[in-house]
Amino acid sequence: MRWLGAACLAIAPLLHAQGADPRATVTVGSATAKRGERAYGALVVPAGSDSGTTIQVAVINGAKPGRVVAFISGAHGTEYTSIVALTKLIERVDPKKLSGTVIVVPLLNVASFEQMVPHINPVDRKGMNASYPGNPSGSQTERALAMVAEQVVKPADVVVDLHGGDLDEDLRPYSYWMRSGNSAQDSAGRALGIAFGLDMVIVSDVDITNPARTRSLSGYSLLLGKTTFVAEAGRSGLVTAEETGMLVTGSLNVLAALKMIDRVVPPAPKINWVGHDQRVRADSGGMFYAMAARGSRVVKGAKVGTITDYVGRKQVDVLAPQSGVVSFIRGVPSLAKGSTIVTIVEVFDGAPPPWAKPAP
Repeated sequence: MRWLGAACLAIAPLLHAQGADPRATVTVGSATAKRGERAYGALVVPAGSDSGTTIQVAVINGAKPGRVVAFISGAHGTEYTSIVALTKLIERVDPKKLSGTVIVVPLLNVASFEQMVPHINPVDRKGMNASYPGNPSGSQTERALAMVAEQVVKPADVVVDLHGGDLDEDLRPYSYWMRSGNSAQDSAGRALGIAFGLDMVIVSDVDITNPARTRSLSGYSLLLGKTTFVAEAGRSGLVTAEETGMLVTGSLNVLAALKMIDRVVPPAPKINWVGHDQRVRADSGGMFYAMAARGSRVVKGAKVGTITDYVGRKQVDVLAPQSGVVSFIRGVPSLAKGSTIVTIVEVFDGAPPPWAKPAP
């Protein structure tokens, strides 16, 4: 029976390998963390048709196995509150007490941040939350997102996409419950959104069969089967302790809800379920003066602001396109054609309606 003994010896290393910890070491870009370690590094996007960029990352690899959660912000580089919040989150997660792995990318759009350009990447004029899954041979935005998609999004079980009011947005804090129509995926996203702790949740239905709806981080994550949601706090370039704290606390609550850290998730606030958002955009340039506050309730047709020309002559009143809550309103006077002036979300009476496939 010598052949049997030899076979057993041959199989033993294979069994050991199969039982090995697949995340004993986690590498994202140049950041490599073993179990119980925190590591810093970067995704280095080489130059191509335009300049390259460097996206800094942190990897917190828990002492025990568990889920992989990716926290990403700064697709819009002047949404400062979310960016600052994630830099603070990194130090709040102790790798020696963590189960699972946390990947943190506080600032995707470095050029936007450094040049103070809202909404887009000024290098190629593309949206860094509108170009997933990227293209390794494309422009800077596409090359960067191709790396993020492969090294951050795909390895994650859960993707938390943080935003906030951009330089021109006076925003009321809220989360998005992103629904794909997959009941298990949607329920998981709902649970984490509630655990996050913001008291207004915008219900957003996504048709993942429509490529145009999977170009954002949340849409792309849904397409890949990830649990995902979006949270926003911060406004008009301000970084306050209160709003930064909302995002840090919410992120820790997510990890607690996933049993990754030892933390009691506080009772959920009374949720205001809203949706069916409607935006008013500028027909031309001019100066905008808000007459409604973020978070205020308005009725359809109510005056929410006024537009003048550059010598102060009134051009037009801005009217609410529907009744609901002002989720954000323009926080600066400057307008260009196509600029978003205000967004109104409908308030649902009780629970949100069932998922419905959006129109193309």
